[in-house]
Amino acid sequence: MSAVPARRSRSVFPDLSEFFDAFPFTGLRPALGGNLIRVEDRVEDGRYVLRAELPGLDPEKDIDVSIHAGQLEITAERTEEKSEGGRSEFHYGSFRRSVTLPPGAKDDDVEASYTKGILTVSIGLAEQQESGKKIEVKNVE
Repeated sequence: MSAVPARRSRSVFPDLSEFFDAFPFTGLRPALGGNLIRVEDRVEDGRYVLRAELPGLDPEKDIDVSIHAGQLEITAERTEEKSEGGRSEFHYGSFRRSVTLPPGAKDDDVEASYTKGILTVSIGLAEQQESGKKIEVKNVE
């Protein structure tokens, strides 16, 4: 089976939210989604596959993945402190992304892995029946 791209925009203003991400000091950034997790998704070999950028996290402590009512929920929490030369700096933040799953997604067939800052979630899809039915049109006079 060949891979069929199934890309969908997940944000009301996807271009604007990415634009404001470049300017963390603007007051508009949280109103447009705050700390969004960048994702890409596709259907491949009978599975829905979503990849999310989450660099520098410990997947066992910092990342939660769940499915509720046809929605894939990804939440992450970053807390990091660096000390160098008598100076310290810390970075923190919460990240959340909710994605509507395609029809036929099986919430009992889910796998998640984390490699080199990328979270990959793979969800089995039920075989779809060929949708549609030919309806005979009768000539009534």
